[in-house]
Amino acid sequence: MDTPILSVRGLNVMFNLRGKKLHAIRDVDLDVYKGESLAIVGESGSGKSVFVKTFMGLLDANGWIESGQIIYNGEDLAQYKTESQWLKVRGKEIAMVLQDPMTSLNPLKTVGAQILEAIELHRPLRGAAAHKEMIQLLTDVGISDPERRAKQYPHEFSGGMRQRVVIAIAVACRPKLLICDEPTTALDVTIQAQILKLIRSLKTKYDLTTVYITHDLGVVANVADRIAVMYAGDIVELGTCEEVFYDPKHPYTWALLSSLPQLGVRGEELYSIHGTPPNLFTEMKGDAFAPRNPRALKIDFVKRPPYFEVSPTHKAKTWLLDPRAPKIDPPEAVQKLAREGVSGFGD
Repeated sequence: MDTPILSVRGLNVMFNLRGKKLHAIRDVDLDVYKGESLAIVGESGSGKSVFVKTFMGLLDANGWIESGQIIYNGEDLAQYKTESQWLKVRGKEIAMVLQDPMTSLNPLKTVGAQILEAIELHRPLRGAAAHKEMIQLLTDVGISDPERRAKQYPHEFSGGMRQRVVIAIAVACRPKLLICDEPTTALDVTIQAQILKLIRSLKTKYDLTTVYITHDLGVVANVADRIAVMYAGDIVELGTCEEVFYDPKHPYTWALLSSLPQLGVRGEELYSIHGTPPNLFTEMKGDAFAPRNPRALKIDFVKRPPYFEVSPTHKAKTWLLDPRAPKIDPPEAVQKLAREGVSGFGD
């Protein structure tokens, strides 16, 4: 692959909650390559949003980077301390589409004014030139009659239209890296497909690198080049979309895939992952997923697994890949997916 546009090494993020330390991101490594679509998937609370917020200096006041590097354009973003430093990156270089369009927009400002604000803050456009660019952005995100719509307020837009405006604001500054944090969560299924198609078209038009954050593997099946599976603040499996869907190696990835409604059998209960995610206030021993894994080995409870390489593009943190481990087959639903594939993903 090409040189990474962003490279994370040994990242640890902590939070102080009620006088106790919570270890939210645990020694994570990740490279994001120019022009790719990377999806970071995992259950709610696995650390996906916290992880990408460190790229833009958006951690809550009680959170901090304990150690590690985030290299972008030759600089370590993990060392940034001031807003003036972050303003050189936030919006202009790295932008984010937040997951709730209902609360992402200012209800007291017109839609057009909010897009203009982003343009004028980060680009050398003013007056008629900035207005023309704002109208073009509304057109690009599929909003008809943009001159009239620009004068309206967010409450006059549907949820899907508001999400399009949020996307327009994110790309207004011409960022290199666009992070889409659960961009379809608050939308119905038909609109979800439209929004994903829109992001793909903007990626091509504006030469973007995109990172999707989602808890639903099905959402990213047709938009991601690579998938990073996150559990308890750690990336436990990383591979191309085909490798993660059709040759997954980590038991947690097996569980996520088995939970997909598309793999359900009519008349039978949908699969659900047993137990609850671990307590991040406590120090974890071994594989964090072991207590919820019916196929766990004894060593899973004792020693944290390293990455085992499956191919040059595919690796996973599971002792099942150790040459000494017994052969354990994935669940039937995962084997069926590998044999037959499943329709109904993405669009």
